[in-house]
Amino acid sequence: MKSLLFAIGVILLPFSFPVEAQQSRKIPRIGWLTAAPRSAMVFRSESFRLGLRELGYEEGKNIGIEWRFGDGKLDSLPTLATELVRLRVAVIVTGGGGPTRATKEITSTIPIVMAQDNDPVANGVVASLARPGGNITGLSNFAPELSSKRLEILREVIPKLSRVAALGSSTSPSKPLVMRELEHAAKVLGVKLQDLDILEAKDVETAFRAAAEGRADGITTFASAMVVSQRAQIVELAAKNRLPGIFHNSQFAEAGGLMFYGRERSRLGPPGRRIRG
Repeated sequence: MKSLLFAIGVILLPFSFPVEAQQSRKIPRIGWLTAAPRSAMVFRSESFRLGLRELGYEEGKNIGIEWRFGDGKLDSLPTLATELVRLRVAVIVTGGGGPTRATKEITSTIPIVMAQDNDPVANGVVASLARPGGNITGLSNFAPELSSKRLEILREVIPKLSRVAALGSSTSPSKPLVMRELEHAAKVLGVKLQDLDILEAKDVETAFRAAAEGRADGITTFASAMVVSQRAQIVELAAKNRLPGIFHNSQFAEAGGLMFYGRERSRLGPPGRRIRG
């Protein structure tokens, strides 16, 4: 988070001016764009505000923040990105590959700071990690290999694990990388993998019915705004169906899920792979 906020602070520096000047000029605004619903981003948005305050920027006083949430609907991102561009925000902070790509398509002049992206080079967001080029900088968490580790941990918890249902979204940019890691780990562990697609809220119950029919012994998840937005229902159905689960996001554990293994994204900073702007 510190690395991310430093990048934003550098971008906002030219907008800094004395209090007297603030009274006669509009304060700079930061655009925040994520595919997740507002309810799933409470902790991260508060961490963001806190970090900005530590740098001397306070919402409503010397900066404004335009919050835009996609509620798990990736097709809404271009419209939301367009809104932020029309508002002439000073910088746009994006959470995930989908929002970053959508914003990149709309503007080549407003600075874009990625909060995280599994693989911005492979996703076509930047030219390279060392020299991203264009108007994009930020952080890459590049951690698809954590998916295979989750499967290993689940196997340790359930020694007789033979079938695992993987819940995610086919529209997630990181899915090909994650599935490659999961399939490799499943082969090594002798586990059968069941790929269950969740594109809408109604798909959750359908996915669990399919998991039951496939005689799954456990479940795992991977990055998806829709999956995170439905975490309470997923955790509830996992318990109801007696399916131990290991999740990619700490919010699942907070909702009562069995296990979480991964990076705490609200604190993503030095441990993540940084991109120099």
